[in-house]
Amino acid sequence: MLNSEFLKLLRCPEDRTPLAEADAALIAQLNAAIDAKTLRNRGGDVVERKFEGGLIRADGKYLYPIVDGIPILLIDEAVSPVVPAHSA
Repeated sequence: MLNSEFLKLLRCPEDRTPLAEADAALIAQLNAAIDAKTLRNRGGDVVERKFEGGLIRADGKYLYPIVDGIPILLIDEAVSPVVPAHSA
């Protein structure tokens, strides 16, 4: 969990809107997609490292990962918080 005062300072690098911490259920879904190798970031790369947490943009369109306690606020590293369904 990030310090609340620090979180108030953080903004989306693309549109400068506030960011909020993603809930544990969403992070679990994203990590499951990472395990399945189905999650891609905005840069088009398959995400390989699990997220400890994430910061979601105010409009919910993108999530910036938190890895090793550090928010990765790079546009190409953001992911869509909508996890694609995969067939069994």
